[in-house]
Amino acid sequence: MPTLLVVHHTPSPSVEAMLESVLAGAGTDEIEGVTVQVRAALSATASDVLTADGYLLGTPAAIGYMSGALKHFFDQVYYPCRRETAGRPYGLFVHGNSDTTGAVRAVESIATGMGWRPASRPVVVLGAPAKPDLDACWELGATVAAGLA
Repeated sequence: MPTLLVVHHTPSPSVEAMLESVLAGAGTDEIEGVTVQVRAALSATASDVLTADGYLLGTPAAIGYMSGALKHFFDQVYYPCRRETAGRPYGLFVHGNSDTTGAVRAVESIATGMGWRPASRPVVVLGAPAKPDLDACWELGATVAAGLA
């Protein structure tokens, strides 16, 4: 059974709401046969990455960059995982209060270095997530999970 690993850093209610929508989409009843594992960025391991078939990554944009927690995750898994996981799909959701450009660029750059392929465009939300934003998060989760089914 394929596994979708969701790695997140959710220090605010806005990012938490986005995560919940992503998880609801990934776990929708219409998608069968995919196991969803959820790990906080500071506790996700190389073993988690190696045993997963696809990835969803969530982060706030902090001072124009991804969170330190998600950067720490990548630092821990990059070399142990990059060859073995090349070609696997990933999705990204980012929350910011002003600019998310640097955070998106940084995650996409590292994911490219890992050899991962984007399964969807990133979902980027500025300010408090509204219903259309949360719907886009739901769709992101469903799209990445369905690609593994």
